[in-house]
Amino acid sequence: MSDFVFNFPKQLICKPGSAKELGDICLRTIGKRVLVVTDQGIVNAGLLQPVLDTLKAAGVDALVFDQVLADPAASIVLTATEQAISAGIDGVIGLGGGSSMDVAKLVALLAKGEETLDEIYGVNMVKGQRLPLIQIPTTAGTGSEVTAVSIITVGEGEKKGVVSSQLLPDLALLDAELTLGLPSMVTATTGVDAMVHAIEAYTSASPNHNLISDASAKEALLLLGANIESAVHDGSDLQVRSNMLLGSMLAGQAFANSPVAAVHALAYPLGGIYHLPHGLTNALVLPHVMRFNQSACAEQYAELAPLVFPRLADITDVAERSNAFIEGLDQLNRSLGILPRLRDYDIEESAITVLAQDAMKQTRLLVNNPREVTLEDATAIYQAAW
Repeated sequence: MSDFVFNFPKQLICKPGSAKELGDICLRTIGKRVLVVTDQGIVNAGLLQPVLDTLKAAGVDALVFDQVLADPAASIVLTATEQAISAGIDGVIGLGGGSSMDVAKLVALLAKGEETLDEIYGVNMVKGQRLPLIQIPTTAGTGSEVTAVSIITVGEGEKKGVVSSQLLPDLALLDAELTLGLPSMVTATTGVDAMVHAIEAYTSASPNHNLISDASAKEALLLLGANIESAVHDGSDLQVRSNMLLGSMLAGQAFANSPVAAVHALAYPLGGIYHLPHGLTNALVLPHVMRFNQSACAEQYAELAPLVFPRLADITDVAERSNAFIEGLDQLNRSLGILPRLRDYDIEESAITVLAQDAMKQTRLLVNNPREVTLEDATAIYQAAW
């Protein structure tokens, strides 16, 4: 077995209703003055006020930064950091989807004042420490609450990442009650996002690919595959929501240590340029990247297939089962209400050249792909997806 390093938050709480205990948790973990990083969707859904109430009841002074947007720009991170520094906060709470949690990570780091954002792009470029950090996901998809990665948008839509163990929170709090009101399409796209994390972690060519990530990816796919359709079509079942949230966390844990690859690399330009939700962009390119990768990892796909689609266990031929897995995921997207083609989202065929060029900039991700991706390959994959 190859050597590897496995990173994880200091503590995980997985309990419906646990957000009601956040005040006391915050006093133990952060202190009495915190910045809550979130977005307007969380405010409008009524999820922020109960959090503020429980913090106030415990004597915690909570300031709010609620201007996070999807695919957050560097300017949002810097504005939130300035607010944190001027307020003299003790720590940060990230509340929301992946974008809010990604911004919260960077604010907790940059508010220490030891480094600038430009200095920490890339892998293991962070040298300083961060303020205490609690992450609370309100979607079952990104797994950002347990990853050492923060992705932001710079310039004209280019995605850049900060990857460092210092970004892992002191506490990840999973409260499925916060996901009960999640709209069906958000449930669908974030759920597929989590499945992509597990699949790419399991097939990653990273030198840090490891057995713990593989086990996490498999368990994640069991939970996600068994619950995603129920969560989308009837989101009121707390047990189903709990299973999705736990599956998302396990998938996040998997790819945090055995990194994702070409699906994400080709999805990022779609989000950066067209501002499509990240889970949707993953869903749009997933079957096409898997078909491209199949010659390099058909056996792994065959191993994962019956975890999501138990009926595929009856297929004994590796190639046939691998094919059936890819086709099954394609059909799952459609059954969840996800339109399958890039053209369905007003993406012009003429944009494929630029998309492919931008995808090739994601070298941090492409190096983990089980099969080398050239510019011509990326172009062909986008063409198949169009």
